[in-house]
Amino acid sequence: MSKQNENTAIVEQNSGFLALANTDFAALVSEELAGLDIGFERIKIPSGGATMFEMPAEADEAEMVREFSGVILYQHPLNAYYAEKYTGGSNPPDCGSFDGIRGEGNPGGNCKKCPFAQFGTGENGAKACKNRRRVYILREGEVFPLLLSLPTGSLKAFTKYIKVQLSKGRKSNAVVTRFGLKKVTNAGGITYTQATFALDRLLTPEEHALIENMSAQIKAYSANVGYDTDTVAAEDDYIIDHETGEIVEPAEGGQ
Repeated sequence: MSKQNENTAIVEQNSGFLALANTDFAALVSEELAGLDIGFERIKIPSGGATMFEMPAEADEAEMVREFSGVILYQHPLNAYYAEKYTGGSNPPDCGSFDGIRGEGNPGGNCKKCPFAQFGTGENGAKACKNRRRVYILREGEVFPLLLSLPTGSLKAFTKYIKVQLSKGRKSNAVVTRFGLKKVTNAGGITYTQATFALDRLLTPEEHALIENMSAQIKAYSANVGYDTDTVAAEDDYIIDHETGEIVEPAEGGQ
């Protein structure tokens, strides 16, 4: 092997997700972010049918992209109920759940049996308790995950994608996923944005072993990420048809 090819092989072995072999995420956080809010930079989904993700960037201005790829390290449901309309900020919800099963706060208890989890309790006949899904994503060549909060209108497509991977015997952290956006207009003329998901490639066994370790660490850290990281999309105040994934036209007198 020539010196050039040898150097290329070394770069390939230490690039992409294989770079995690030389990175101790927990150590980085404890050393560099000691006493600070570790947080996670957010990937933002636009509303109103726009099809460009807003990605974190080193410069002050965010980077706008149509699609990107990464490994889903960890993902979980997030329910949040505010007695008064949420207007932003760091105020925690009156009741919230990080597992979609049991709510903590007022009223708390079984999420499925909660009256605020029923259609008609929120604006425009939607649910008063908003259902979203947090997805922690690691892009190739990076060691710090990004956080994507999926609005209700994108959950059906996400569920279908995860089921397809499971049917092949693959967990979501065993593949590289390509994330995109599409403009959707329902029968009532309401336009909104839906996330799309597609298989980019399978991880190698070496990559997957490193990702599995990273996934376990992110799962532990996720419990400390507050609710203020998520914003409520405009479509969250509409009724979502869980069979079609469409926003149903607002009820008479709704916004």
